[in-house]
Amino acid sequence: MKNIALSCTLCIFMLVGHAQNKEVSIQIQPYLQDATPNSIKIMWETNLGEESIVEWGLGPKLGKQTKGVAFDVNFTEARLHEVKLEGLKRFTEYYYRVKTGKAISDIYQFKTPPFASDQESFKIVAMSDMQKDHNNPDKFSEVVNQGVLTYLEKEFGGKLPNNLAMVMIPGDLVENGTKYDQWKNDFFNPAEKLFSEVPVYPVLGNHEKNSVFYFKYFSLPENGTPAYAEHWWFKDYGNTRIIGLNSNDGYSNSRDQYQWLSTLLEDTAKNDEVDFVFAQLHHPHKSELWIPGEEDFSGKVVALLENFSTETGKPSIHFFGHTHGYSRGQSKEHKHLWINVASAGGAIDNWGEFEGRDYEEFSVTQDEYGFVMVEVDGNREDPKFTIKRISRGNEEEFRDNELRDSITIWKKERKPKPPVALSPNNQTIDFTETILKAGEFSSDFNNAFHAASHWQIATSKNFEKPVFDSWKQHENWYYKENRQKDDDLSDERANRLAPNTTYYWRVRYRDQNLNWSDWSNSLTFNTINK
Repeated sequence: MKNIALSCTLCIFMLVGHAQNKEVSIQIQPYLQDATPNSIKIMWETNLGEESIVEWGLGPKLGKQTKGVAFDVNFTEARLHEVKLEGLKRFTEYYYRVKTGKAISDIYQFKTPPFASDQESFKIVAMSDMQKDHNNPDKFSEVVNQGVLTYLEKEFGGKLPNNLAMVMIPGDLVENGTKYDQWKNDFFNPAEKLFSEVPVYPVLGNHEKNSVFYFKYFSLPENGTPAYAEHWWFKDYGNTRIIGLNSNDGYSNSRDQYQWLSTLLEDTAKNDEVDFVFAQLHHPHKSELWIPGEEDFSGKVVALLENFSTETGKPSIHFFGHTHGYSRGQSKEHKHLWINVASAGGAIDNWGEFEGRDYEEFSVTQDEYGFVMVEVDGNREDPKFTIKRISRGNEEEFRDNELRDSITIWKKERKPKPPVALSPNNQTIDFTETILKAGEFSSDFNNAFHAASHWQIATSKNFEKPVFDSWKQHENWYYKENRQKDDDLSDERANRLAPNTTYYWRVRYRDQNLNWSDWSNSLTFNTINK
């Protein structure tokens, strides 16, 4: 027994000695979280060590030091570190590095957000579904380093924190969120040059599996429902409110989340400093490349945002992923955009691979890798934002940061002039051959063009219950072709009208910035059965 006890004692001393001899190393380089005009959180992971120090200052000499906390991440010696810097100046560039024992990071930079009253413009990157594709394992690294970082350097030059305010990620950060090593190897490490200088704000996708690792690795705003901390939240940057939501099973049917969002939008409507609302959630309401991925909850969110934008005059977007390809759509009656920002790494959902559908809301769908740039103009007199899809192509055709789609939305109305309804006008026509014709598009705003037409036919002058309602857009890129290529939007065929009936018709035009004109004059015609 004495020999056994002595042996165990020696083993313990050997283990302790081994741990003491191990060098501390940074496993995940520092990344930024939850920035405000006066504070920011900095996180990193080491193989061991409790010390959590950030050295920081207004220049590379640093000069200040703030301590934080370390906590377990995987029931091993590994530690996650979190330090909150406070007392910062708004819209100011800072330098920092992290320190745990002898492990010291490089010096990085970040920039604090502005207040809305500062009227500063800024840029956001939105991308999703970077979970590892084993047939193309380095795609996320390519999208970040040859994509986002190279694009920003080429387009704007200068320092990264001056060019980019935040990164939004609507879900599926890793292939399996319950696997510890995937977070380091497949998400943080490939993007360390980006996340070390630009705050990242994700929401849960289905691949995260509601894992404890997700909630340990991120320190998101805790302003959602208290019982569901970090499942839904909001963050203000300048004149824009960012909203994160959870569209996964078990949370998408939560009355708490829906009520929280409803109340938040009511408060946002009263907040004069907020011009735009950008929401992100993982699942699509409608998906042209993959119908089975659609989620009813997302449709409820869209309806709330649509009504909010129309009632307040504050344009909105919902960013989503889940379907591995890019799509851009817009609501018929509202200044609300639908933007699928995938895929930043996950295997592309190629055309024809899954069940799809050509939805009238979508103008563009592309089965390509890439990311979305959002450029927000903070000018209080005439604020606007621009969406740009930057493509990395696909297996069939490589694209080197090619601009593949763009749209600009102004907060203020920029109505085109009402079109002139031309024919039929007090005519009697065959009920099987009704072709509506209207005049040219006209607008007082420079560079505005005819982007959509909305036609209605009714049996009453008030158009309360139209018997024909058609909305066509100037482009409809579906399955690699523009199905609206030869449509100038100035005429429309109406089928299935009844014979021997008096009808009224009208039309309105929309520009490319989602501004509808007023309705045209109303004309009438009679149908017969020839």
